[in-house]
Amino acid sequence: MYSIEPKDISTAKFHGLLLGAVAPRPIAFASTMDAEGNPNLSPFSFFNVFGANPATLIFSPSLRVRDGSSKHTLQNVQATKEVVINVVNYDIVQQASLSSTDYPSKVNEFVKSGLTMLRSDLVQPYRVAESPVQFECKVNRIIATGAAGGAGNLVICEVMKMHIRDEVLNEEGQIDQYKIDLVARAGGNYYSRARDGFFEIPKPLATLGIGIDQIPEHIRKSKVLTGNDLGMLGNVERLPSREETEEFVRNSVRIKGVLSSDDEIKIHKRAQKFLKDNDVMSAWKLLLAERYDHTDSHTQED
Repeated sequence: MYSIEPKDISTAKFHGLLLGAVAPRPIAFASTMDAEGNPNLSPFSFFNVFGANPATLIFSPSLRVRDGSSKHTLQNVQATKEVVINVVNYDIVQQASLSSTDYPSKVNEFVKSGLTMLRSDLVQPYRVAESPVQFECKVNRIIATGAAGGAGNLVICEVMKMHIRDEVLNEEGQIDQYKIDLVARAGGNYYSRARDGFFEIPKPLATLGIGIDQIPEHIRKSKVLTGNDLGMLGNVERLPSREETEEFVRNSVRIKGVLSSDDEIKIHKRAQKFLKDNDVMSAWKLLLAERYDHTDSHTQED
């Protein structure tokens, strides 16, 4: 394993390692104004949401690695204490990337990137009209994490008003993750299109999972089942009863055939397929049936 302390390599190289390891990262497309009213627009991937009451977003315009100088966005929020954070979706990702070019301070990145300035209701910076969600924010605090190149500046923003384009909402008034089509930043030149990689995991907070420690040892030490597989098995609130398990076997010739092979690898691979199909209880019934007597001959087809 390659192990390194930050002090032993250049900041630029360590910066690259951080960006490659902590990914994908959401993008804050930050619109600001300088003290003279000149617009500025730039994307930042050191960004996330950190509270709902008050609604709090934090992004970090780091000091330039090459010379330690501050970016125009940081100078502007220090001067005006206002920012609009626009989200970046697939439709505008190329324009957002273009706006990250280090233009001189008076150059309007809205114009350079071909994006539309939309007046805000409560703050002075413009919104990006093409962005599916825009947050008008006041800046409550800025925390510098250092003074050298690469140091972060945590811009703690309170959301004063949120704007959501109608076309990304579902019938319940929630944001549809496929319609919004968000993108995220990774290392190097890489981005991630979020909806291409969606999958669902039930939140443990919604149920009291039994935990991996309660999984029988022969399953826990499987040569087939992965940590993710065990996590799914451990997230159930209860195990199927013996009666449920025996009925499951009794009603399937295919399952009984797998069990009669007495091949643990084959049985666990079939259980893994159930898990991939998000059918956790069937996986459990198969795994538990492995240790039960399954000689009942009264079976029927699937």
